[in-house]
Amino acid sequence: MKLASPSFTHNGSIPSEFTCDGSDLSPPLDISDVPANSKSLVLISDDPDAPAGTWDHWVVFNIPPSTNRILKGNEPKGIPGKNSWGRAGYGGPCPPSGTHRYFFRLYALDTMLNLSEGAPKKQLEAAMQGHVIAKTELIGLYKRAGR
Repeated sequence: MKLASPSFTHNGSIPSEFTCDGSDLSPPLDISDVPANSKSLVLISDDPDAPAGTWDHWVVFNIPPSTNRILKGNEPKGIPGKNSWGRAGYGGPCPPSGTHRYFFRLYALDTMLNLSEGAPKKQLEAAMQGHVIAKTELIGLYKRAGR
């Protein structure tokens, strides 16, 4: 399974348009080679370099496994979970200082998850246990100008 973006390379810089310094749009993502027996996909984007601990930027589950592209500024079809701002949907990079890493992780599951909209990442990860059949990740970097 593969996850890529036409806007930045793996371990490359995320353009400011996808951050708090720009339009805060979600980046476009291309998904390929999803296992044929997948029942759903999960997308989690987080920043493990945040000062207060890992910051969740984007949590979506029960994404149809036929999804091969998430367009710029769009949420994938699926059920939104809750990010660290306490809301659903994408929230872009906004590090207080230094260069941070932003992990976009995609999981293929052998089931649909029986969780409510707004489920936080911790609850989602617990429900995924034993159901992950493939995983991939894309890492982007971001540093705010002058910080």
